[in-house]
Amino acid sequence: MTAERERAVAFAPGRVNLIGEHTDYNDGLSLPFAIADGVTVEAEAIDGDEVVALAHDEGEQDRFDLRAPEHPDDGGWRAFVRGLVAELAAAGLPVRAARLEIRGTVPRGSGLSSSAALSVSVALGLLALSGAEDADRRQLARICSRVENDWVGAQTGLLDQLASLFGKPDRVLRIDFRSLAVEPVPLRLGDWQLVTVDSRESHDLSASGYNRRREECAEACALLGVGTLRDAPADAFAWLPEPLGRRVRHVQGENLRVEATISALQEDDLTEVGRLLDASHASMRDDYAASTDAVEATVARLKAAGAAGARMVGGGFGGHVLALLPPGIASPGDGTVVVPAAGARLLSQP
Repeated sequence: MTAERERAVAFAPGRVNLIGEHTDYNDGLSLPFAIADGVTVEAEAIDGDEVVALAHDEGEQDRFDLRAPEHPDDGGWRAFVRGLVAELAAAGLPVRAARLEIRGTVPRGSGLSSSAALSVSVALGLLALSGAEDADRRQLARICSRVENDWVGAQTGLLDQLASLFGKPDRVLRIDFRSLAVEPVPLRLGDWQLVTVDSRESHDLSASGYNRRREECAEACALLGVGTLRDAPADAFAWLPEPLGRRVRHVQGENLRVEATISALQEDDLTEVGRLLDASHASMRDDYAASTDAVEATVARLKAAGAAGARMVGGGFGGHVLALLPPGIASPGDGTVVVPAAGARLLSQP
């Protein structure tokens, strides 16, 4: 514990997942990185027992008793803030009465994890006021994930939160979701570029097929008699009923693609990385059934323009597409170049 503060400014980045999708809640492997865009929270201690939160991007305000936060009727960003106050307290971490001003630069529903950026930045801001900003970051990831699961209704894993909390410049993060080991892996792009392009179709994980995919993975585990798909036999997909077999094939293949991508990065073989991105997208589309017409059109456009590989990012069902562009291929006009950036942190310490 450090000294309490009267004011703190916390920032948490969004993330791009290079490869390894829908593996986190299956005890698998992923390779995400934090990006420059994120959510900033200005936290100020106030008298009383309330938290007052202002979401500037929404033009909305919330006010509630920090001793007994209730689920908001309309969900959304209020559920994140109230849930964090409740879950931090339940974990024995101190929370003071506070005024929070929230601003973000990650587009919502984009697959770039605006929700994790929101929850992590609010958590760091609140903890900084109480002198507890040094709380264990894996514990914070679990707390933020519980908020998303239990308060927001999206049954996500820990990928987004860990990527936001542990991001490093010029590094992708090999995350093993069984051990929660986080290993930075150098990303040497040279004259290559990674870009994201909006498919123009927003997604809402709590309302999309995301939760159903997680249920299907649990059903497959029950039939296989294993606790997690990490332990499924290599040929399990061949004798499970459909669509469970395809879901398992995606998860197992995606874990292998993560390791293959790391090997390609270590050998500076970005052409192979592009091939693996294409294979990941095909698996998300065909085996996991998480694509949409808008996403497919965006992938096709990027491939036609010369991308070495392109795939949907995030949980699917809309959002952004990630493309790897070789030297000499310009980023499209609606593309955003992304590079690994630093993870969540305090921006000022009065």
